[in-house]
Order: sequence, then structure tokens, then C-alpha cells
Amino acid sequence: MDKESAEIVKKIFEWKVNEGLGNLSICLRLNDMGVLNPTGYKKKKLNQNYNNFQIMQEDYSWCPSTVRNILKNDIYIGNITQGKRRVKSYKVHKVEQVPEDEWITVENMHEPIIERELFEKAQKLRKVDTRVQDNGNLSMWAGILKCADCGRAMHKKYCKNKSGTVYEYYICGTYRKKSNKLCTKHTLKVEELEKAVLEAIKLHIELLVDTEKLLEQINKSNTKKLANENIENIKMAKEKEIEKLNNLKRCLYEDWKNEYITKEEYLGYKQKYEQNIEKTKEIIINLDKQKEKQEEIINGNGLWIERFKAHKNITELDRDIITELIDYIEVYENKKITIHFKFMNELDKILEYIDEGNRVKTYITPSQKCG
Repeated sequence: MDKESAEIVKKIFEWKVNEGLGNLSICLRLNDMGVLNPTGYKKKKLNQNYNNFQIMQEDYSWCPSTVRNILKNDIYIGNITQGKRRVKSYKVHKVEQVPEDEWITVENMHEPIIERELFEKAQKLRKVDTRVQDNGNLSMWAGILKCADCGRAMHKKYCKNKSGTVYEYYICGTYRKKSNKLCTKHTLKVEELEKAVLEAIKLHIELLVDTEKLLEQINKSNTKKLANENIENIKMAKEKEIEKLNNLKRCLYEDWKNEYITKEEYLGYKQKYEQNIEKTKEIIINLDKQKEKQEEIINGNGLWIERFKAHKNITELDRDIITELIDYIEVYENKKITIHFKFMNELDKILEYIDEGNRVKTYITPSQKCG
């Protein structure tokens, strides 16, 4: 791909992730800029004899499906994916689509155009509910809000109070679209939602700062050193145990050759020793994994903590912050919400390590509940 095309692809991903634009809005922006779509670019700029039967009368404007196909194509992060289509049979020469889980993907086949992190963020945004507002921009809470009882996405609505002020609120999709007998309203004003989420983020930033300080103390103390030494001592004992079992195997063979034991006894004892050796090897492998896990917990969590702390002085929300930090939010009938943060699994691992290895009692719920 040439530099000009690569820059357009980068812009599409950045507009999607950083500005929260919907596919239609991206199309409108590209068309306003006078950018040719891929077919038009190949014919007009590259002079390729390229035909697309879906494009009639040389209409080279962008459409949402083109943007969607670009956003989901992993070729831009260096991958090559094959086997998306196949001929139905040697008798029926009809080409059919292959299920995505049967595709064959080879990674790092060429220089990437898009950073993997940006690509993965775009995929998460594609999977969430992408209903757009009247201005073509993606709603800040699209795909994030769920009814806590039925699990269906919440729908945005507008209402005017007696003073004539228009305010936004969310309502259960099941109640609105299907039946008021299947679920209740679960209404929540956007103003109340934003205030609760903002406070929850600030609270978690404070908790993360305290947790990071604990990790720094552990790193500077002898706790980490003692834990590693303990693992190494156990490994040495297990390695000696394997050496002892191997010696027993050798002696066993000599006993059989000298006819001190029968062949059946030899094979039976040999199998038992080999099973014990394999079990001991598995213990050593698990000890290495445990050590790696400890290193990862203490030293490898800085990136996501720093990302969260980057919003330390946050005063207002935008879609980029919401999609970066929050997996989804459950809305209850009593206007309470449960915020499921994306980092909670990593934080739970840290707290488990601190609690079990260092006896520092800390408790954080797996999700933040707000009223």
C-alpha cells in the first residue's frame, strides 16, 4: 500500500477510536475532503484496470460498508488471513462464505500500518451498539449501558419538563421496544449517569494510587527476594528428587539384568518411577510460572495503571475515556448502577498477591456500585 492510502486508513481508525465517529460520519468526512474510495483510487490514481460491479457510473464516493470492511481488516496490523471463501463442491461451483472461526490467519507477515492497540480498540467499538445520533456521531454511551434485569441495551430518549427544558435519559430497550410486561423502565437521566461514573473513576484512581504505593514498597523490601528464594529452594529440592528417581531407574534395570527381580516387576516399578518423574517436572514448571506471575504482578502492571492515572484530574467524560476504562454498566430499576471496569481482573490479581503473600488486607469490590 502506498503512503497516501496508508494515511487515509490511519485517519479512518483514528476518527473511529479517538473521535468516536460512526461509519456514516467517517464517510461524510472523506467525501467532503474529496477522497476517492478504494475502487476510484485504484482506477484514477494507480491506473489499474479494476472493476467493481457494485459501483455504477463511476460513483467513487464512500459508503459505510467500505469503512466497516477497512476497520475489521487485520491486514493493516501485518496479518494475512486466508480461507474466507470456498467453492461449495466440485459439482456445485458456487462460492460460499466460510465462518470466521475457520479462517487461517498468519501474523506479522508484513510491516503494519496501524498499531495493534488502535486496531483492537476499533474492534471493541465495532462490536458494541453503534446507534448514532442525529448529527451522525456515535452516542457517548452506545453499547455501554445494559438493563441489569433483562440484559438488553438501554435506549436514549429525550423529554421536556414543565419549564421547557429538554433533558436526555435512558430507558430499558425491552420495555420500550417489546412489552412493559417483560421488563420495567429502569429510567436514568444522563446527567445523573455522568455524575456517578465521574465520581467512580475518581475513586478508583485514588485506590490505584494506594495499590501502586504498596507494590513499590514490596519491590523495595525483602518480601519479593524471599518469595523468589523460596521458589528456587523448592525447585532445587524437586530437581534432586528427579535425580534420585533416575538413579533408582538405573538400579532397577541392573536388578532385572541380574535376575533379582522379574521382568514384570521391572516394568511395573519403571512405570511408577517415570510417572513420579513427570509429576515432579510439572511441579517445577508450575513453580517457574508462579515466579513469572509474581514478576508480572509487581513489575508488569504499570501500563494500565498509568493509563488510568492519566485521567487523575478528570472533570468531564468523553467516549474515549469511557471505552478505555469501562467494559459495561448495568442500570437498575432504583436508579443505581454497577460499573464494570476493564482493569478489575488485573487489580484482583495484585490484591490477591498482596493479601496472600504479604498479609496486607485490602478489599475492593469487583465492580463499582453507585447510587
